[in-house]
Amino acid sequence: MSIRTMSVAGSFYPATSNEIIQMIDHFNTILESHPEALKKFDTLSGSAVIVPHAGWIYSGFTANIAYRVLSNNTPKTIVVIGPSHRVGFEGVSISDMETYQTPLGNLEIDHKLVKDLMQNLDISYFSQAHHEHSTEVQMPFIKHYFPESKIIELVYAYAESAQIVPIIEYVLNLPDTAIVISTDLSHYYSLEKAKQLDSICLEAIRTENIQELHHGCEACGMIGVEAMLSVAKEKKMEAVLLDYRTSADASGDSARVVGYASAMFR
Repeated sequence: MSIRTMSVAGSFYPATSNEIIQMIDHFNTILESHPEALKKFDTLSGSAVIVPHAGWIYSGFTANIAYRVLSNNTPKTIVVIGPSHRVGFEGVSISDMETYQTPLGNLEIDHKLVKDLMQNLDISYFSQAHHEHSTEVQMPFIKHYFPESKIIELVYAYAESAQIVPIIEYVLNLPDTAIVISTDLSHYYSLEKAKQLDSICLEAIRTENIQELHHGCEACGMIGVEAMLSVAKEKKMEAVLLDYRTSADASGDSARVVGYASAMFR
């Protein structure tokens, strides 16, 4: 059996199941201490989310909100799309493995949908692309909240949003499927500058304004975000911002921060 093995367990997220469960429980305890926010999140329902992909100590709380909200539905397959940080290649790669390893147990890859996407949208498998943290850090969340769901991992490098739009459209036209778009926001600015740049991203997402993205947003996964906004606007999906914070919230370092946000489309 071909397994997509873990690459960043123990660095970006905990390496053991007990630690992962404790960390997610901690995130939810914080969330549940704010009943007004919790009431809002527990009434949301949608089929696509934007999530961050940094180490869980920095961005896990923000990502966890998105997965908790997404769990108001029960998708049978979740398609995770993230940018490549390790290798450069043309276009988009889809993992053609059979299972995806996590500390909570393996996730089954939806092999039938993988083959459909390969054949119908001419997507290839570039094995070197699939040791990518932007997608991997999502998998323990998915295994926790959706233990029976199948997944698909897509990684892009030198790509245009127009190459990702058909993938999102294809997936969202299927029953019981969900999309996860992985991105962080600005990197290594002062806290004040980061918030200014990130506000451009947040407003572009909220209003589904693709042009606004290109006026200062520095999201590392902007290609995926742009594709998601294109589809959302076409399908008349509403964007709901869920959370925003920076690494300074966890580290206390306001000199060189990274921004994180999560959002849902319904």
